[in-house]
Amino acid sequence: MKKRLFATGLAMAMALPFGASAADYVIDTKGAHASINFKVSHLGYSFTKGRFNTFDGEFSYDPANVSASKVTVNVDTTSLDSNHAERDKHIRSSDFLDVSKYSTATFTSTSVVDKGNGKLDVVGNLSLHGVTKPITIDAEFIGAGQDPWGGERAGFSGTTRLELADFGIAVMGASSYVDMELFVEGIQK
Repeated sequence: MKKRLFATGLAMAMALPFGASAADYVIDTKGAHASINFKVSHLGYSFTKGRFNTFDGEFSYDPANVSASKVTVNVDTTSLDSNHAERDKHIRSSDFLDVSKYSTATFTSTSVVDKGNGKLDVVGNLSLHGVTKPITIDAEFIGAGQDPWGGERAGFSGTTRLELADFGIAVMGASSYVDMELFVEGIQK
């Protein structure tokens, strides 16, 4: 009897690390394994692409219970970088983002919907330019596992389109929206 109990206990203990369970992650911005990118129409003639260089966040992910997942991201809007200093100065000005007044944008999820095959809808509230609105990020699970340094990582990509006027941001020409492209790799806490 003792041998059977010991064997059952050992089997359960060995299975636990390999079973799916919720894990908390910090977004890896120090290793530059995450990015928040944007693309916006320039007067309807071309596109301007850029990114936000400074942000942080964390997320919780459980592949066995995706709906219990959560994400929070804080973006330093003063870190906007379109690879053109004068344009960046203009976008940061009160004509558009007004970063002297609204230096942080935040996203906090309210639900995560499993659409199957690694596809997710991450629904939440985005606070940008002093306005908070619900948005949906079309996300995809990229992968998870052990890194070369003994840590555990998980990665996702996502896209969403933001209507600038919804956040009280001026529209110039055909530039009524901005497309966001997100890459998030987290290190398990």
